[in-house]
Amino acid sequence: MKIALGADHAGFELKETLKRLLTARGIQVDDRGTHSAESVDYPDFARAVGEEVARKQADFGILVCGTGIGMSMSANKVAGIRAAKADTEYEVEMARAHNNANVLCLGARVTDAASAEKLVRRFLETSFEGGRHQRRVDKIMNIEPRNSLATDSRN
Repeated sequence: MKIALGADHAGFELKETLKRLLTARGIQVDDRGTHSAESVDYPDFARAVGEEVARKQADFGILVCGTGIGMSMSANKVAGIRAAKADTEYEVEMARAHNNANVLCLGARVTDAASAEKLVRRFLETSFEGGRHQRRVDKIMNIEPRNSLATDSRN
């Protein structure tokens, strides 16, 4: 298994903790940055991780920023990505089992390291159930391309 991992400055420390956890479990990690606590722009890292997952160069992505919200919003702009910002194990389980989430977004300012480790474990251990959920995931994916609204002359 290969995980694309990314964070902004607020998520840098938690990303490093998660990288150690994943590596210790024998999971290959592609750390897309950032590589310090110096201020950076989270959309750059969300895009890098999202594109790697969308191209199937990584099985999943994990993104960390202050709240997880900015990373989620940004990653979901990448075609083929279903990024879920989750704070509980139940949310993570449902994101994988029912929505086939391929990117997990976490908030370093709202989730401690021990909780984040539990969330990541649950994300990686939960399988997509398919069945009736596949129809819904297909409908989500059919919303793309997102730029269709930008070309609407009524806007």
